[in-house]
Amino acid sequence: MLKDLFPIFQKHPDLVYLDSVASSLKPQCVIDALMGYYTNHSANVSRGLYAISERATQEYENVRDITARFIHASSPNEIVFTRNTTESLNLLAYTLTDQLHPGNEIAITEMEHHANFVPWQQLAQKHNLKLVIIPFNEKGVIDPQELKKHLTPSTKIFSFTHASNVLGTINPAKEFVRIAKEINPNIITIVDAAQSAPHIPIDVQDIHCDFLAFSSHKVFGPTGAGVLWGRYDQLDKLPPFLYGGEMVQAVTREQTIFQDPPHRFEAGTPAIGEVIGMGAAIEFINSIGFPTIQEHEQKLAGYTRDALQKTFGENIHILGPQDLMKRVPLFSFTLDGVHPHDLAQVLAEDDICIRAGSHCAMPAHLALKLDSPASARIGISLYNTKEDIDILVKGLRKAQDLFSQHHSTKNPNEL
Repeated sequence: MLKDLFPIFQKHPDLVYLDSVASSLKPQCVIDALMGYYTNHSANVSRGLYAISERATQEYENVRDITARFIHASSPNEIVFTRNTTESLNLLAYTLTDQLHPGNEIAITEMEHHANFVPWQQLAQKHNLKLVIIPFNEKGVIDPQELKKHLTPSTKIFSFTHASNVLGTINPAKEFVRIAKEINPNIITIVDAAQSAPHIPIDVQDIHCDFLAFSSHKVFGPTGAGVLWGRYDQLDKLPPFLYGGEMVQAVTREQTIFQDPPHRFEAGTPAIGEVIGMGAAIEFINSIGFPTIQEHEQKLAGYTRDALQKTFGENIHILGPQDLMKRVPLFSFTLDGVHPHDLAQVLAEDDICIRAGSHCAMPAHLALKLDSPASARIGISLYNTKEDIDILVKGLRKAQDLFSQHHSTKNPNEL
């Protein structure tokens, strides 16, 4: 059983973890890689000539090769290590300013995580640029025709999520980029792959985007490490994001000569152990294979949707596309009579872990026009089972019964 590969279940055998959208659990091989660095060769990289430093450098740089193959990059030199997807996107928002001019537009979608919304909003406001927000329809999908209406020859940057962390929607990234490039061949296209990387094979050559970002902790790796991929010619145009050690070739009193990409963007001591752990996580995914992962997740997603709809009928409202092939295995929903935060609290009492709130995507929730700008969310991963879903449904029934009794016993004068 795949669950056996994750030691947290040995410590917490009754744990039902359905919050993988926020952060995935870690298999033993990733923990071993992280601890192996700290135990056996805990030295800085690219600095020491002694054996353990050279070993650390070799393992750290090898992760660029692993990551490049994982997303089909042309070269390991196109892989920049960051702290997470958020930092990767902010890096771009800070360094692309030199390429923006009055009259330029920045386009994002209504379903973006705040990490791919707020940086562009702030950049547009600071430089007096137009921010264009592309809406999704009642099915939680962005119609390509809607995209064509909102992008113009003045759109300089188009940044969008590959998969929504609220709706689950998988956006057709290749088609979106093609449309954008037809409207403006010089547009810069950026893909937030934080939610797609654990579930979907990614080929940046096929998508033909300019930049793509994802996080280690979403793909079974440690926190504190992330990836920014960029076409080398695009990376080479960008100035440094941070200044300090190791991102320079030479420094004099008069000037500084910076390193070529990717090291130009990696000032200071990086998260060495975490990056090495991320490499082990990617190799873990490769060892299982996306066909196996997707088959397991799609079957369990279907089981989950059917169980929720059969049990709660019209009282449950699942957000996003109904077609499971058009979404990653997550379900945001509302349950009549129970606020999402109350729902999550009741489930937590039985070791059932879900997320409740706006999921760092307030514009998406406001667009959905829910009773409150919040939903409950469950995320399915390869360590989840049908038994987890059965326990979840039982917990949801418990919460529904609890709050229906609470409302029925209230004094009418209090309503």
